[in-house]
Amino acid sequence: MKKIGKQTYKIDGDVSILSTACIAGPKEKAGPLSKFFDQTVDDEFWGEETWEKAESKFIKETAELAINKSGLPTNSIDFCFAGDLINQCTTSSFGLMNLNIPYFGVFGACSTFVETNLLGSSMIDGGFAQNVLCACSSHFCSAEKQFRFPLELGNQRPPSAQWTVTAAGASVLIKDGNGPFIRTLTPGKIVDMGIKDAANMGAAMAGAALDTLVTHFNDTGRTPDYYDMIFTGDLGYIGKDILIDLSRESGFDISNNYDDCGVLIFDKKTQDTHSGGSGCGCVASVFGGYIYNQLKSGQLKKILLIATGALTNALTTQQGQTIPGIAHAISIEV
Repeated sequence: MKKIGKQTYKIDGDVSILSTACIAGPKEKAGPLSKFFDQTVDDEFWGEETWEKAESKFIKETAELAINKSGLPTNSIDFCFAGDLINQCTTSSFGLMNLNIPYFGVFGACSTFVETNLLGSSMIDGGFAQNVLCACSSHFCSAEKQFRFPLELGNQRPPSAQWTVTAAGASVLIKDGNGPFIRTLTPGKIVDMGIKDAANMGAAMAGAALDTLVTHFNDTGRTPDYYDMIFTGDLGYIGKDILIDLSRESGFDISNNYDDCGVLIFDKKTQDTHSGGSGCGCVASVFGGYIYNQLKSGQLKKILLIATGALTNALTTQQGQTIPGIAHAISIEV
């Protein structure tokens, strides 16, 4: 059995992250991680007629770049796992349909990137695939349009609100290879903290992050200091502080080696993003650029990557329902 403890699974062989790619928008270009993106654009439309078409271009170009960097022919990719925030994952479907790769549309809100890598590595470890493409995207303008208010209204954003990242990230996973290697998988459960404020996603998702984090440690027998860094995405500043407090109460102090992708991607003082970044493209681009660079250079050797998602839409919040959270984790080692 590959299962360890309650809900963690060990990869028996080697599943290697052969390549990554990330393309980001203008606000992300102005942030502290700009040099780690493969490409940045100066216009949210990127030459397209709509924001939704622009987002499809983001994921298309990023996926193709990841494949090109891998050196593999496109027809050698067995499966593509991809997702985004727009209705029925149309961004991914329209953006990737011409790749002609067997395709799985995945939705886990902002947790989708880790979910795709979790599923992709499972397929490889299970003997169903040799090479897998994982890709995710988000776009500030398309997300605001679908989940909140039309940008033309100029609505005031409360301090707890997060800024949806305009970016896409992709990874190519292969059997064997030279690493970094995905070692363990901890899929998350849905956790409802009772939060109804759609402008406070960090608080809504922190409980799911805690549940997956504690479960991972209990299942593996590890403690936080086993990892060089623990990354979440995307709790933002408020959710990050909540997770640190809740983890300490649960007996795990992560304060010395923990950070959040939504905190890392923007400069809070100069960019007016309030509680930080969010969106499928946040953890995807931060991992595909900054974190993967740290792993390949040897600055990081063992990390735990936990992506969080708010399982909600505009309709459920308008009807007064709570915002359940989900968090999926993978451990990666060099």
